[in-house]
Amino acid sequence: MTDPNALVATETRDDAAVYALDGERALVETVDFFTPVVDDPYMFGRIAAANALSDIWAMGGRPLFALNLVGWPAERLPLDQLGEVLRGGAEAARLAGIPILGGHSIDDPEPKYGLAVTGLVHPAHILRNVGARPGDRLLLTKPLGSGIATTALKRGVAPAHLVARVTEVMAELNRAAGEVLSESGGVHALTDVTGYGLLGHAWNMAEGSRVRLRVWVDAVPLLEGVLELSARDVVPGGSKANLAWVAPHVRFADRVSAPLRQVLADAQTNGGLLAAVDPARAGSVLSALRAAGVLAVEVGEVEPLASGDEPAIDVA
Repeated sequence: MTDPNALVATETRDDAAVYALDGERALVETVDFFTPVVDDPYMFGRIAAANALSDIWAMGGRPLFALNLVGWPAERLPLDQLGEVLRGGAEAARLAGIPILGGHSIDDPEPKYGLAVTGLVHPAHILRNVGARPGDRLLLTKPLGSGIATTALKRGVAPAHLVARVTEVMAELNRAAGEVLSESGGVHALTDVTGYGLLGHAWNMAEGSRVRLRVWVDAVPLLEGVLELSARDVVPGGSKANLAWVAPHVRFADRVSAPLRQVLADAQTNGGLLAAVDPARAGSVLSALRAAGVLAVEVGEVEPLASGDEPAIDVA
């Protein structure tokens, strides 16, 4: 079935669906939930909710309201822990400036939590994961490594400072970054770095935009300690699958080590936003992001395809 009001669907593996209501308004709709990534139930709730909300900002939209999605082993885990999960989700929603208006729960052998989020965007101002143009600069708003860090936590080998830092990064809303990027002229493509890792989401951008992306590996921010964990193979299976999937489309410089390649493909929870920005505006956008408290960095550029070439990523 096709619908002319369906402006964004599944074709480019974008962050959310977009459906036009009229010439001035379009709904942005997303859903996301997962099993715990940290031990603290309150922080798990905050992180899961922040992760779901991120998809709205990644489309250039603003969230309106959310619904809870809950799976809980009621006979094995206390309901007061579920209360803490929901409290964390409510806090993330409060920080996003929206209400949670209900939801659905089921008895589940494994705890799960997330949100279905409805947002709004002007149809002419949708920011998609495609549309990057040659010459654009690539901006990234959070460090990489949350998948590796949370795997280390599950295996009992994560140092306390890394647990604290990754929890902080995952719980941080992408609201400020999303608002700056949606209001700044010259943003040609935007996505959030989540399950596919930086390289996977960059590949979606390159393929859909019919361009080549060049990533400056020395500029990419990493959580302290994750490169060493990667070298010890403390890596989630999903991140390994990401690298296997994207590797045929990536040309790595010889100096990019195997552990670093794995970090670049690490599956992120509520990772940062990756934006392709007009080079004439990139400096001012970067300054605006930093003024809003976002630790944004320039990590690469967009290059044209030579005749006969296919989209790809160079990591140098």
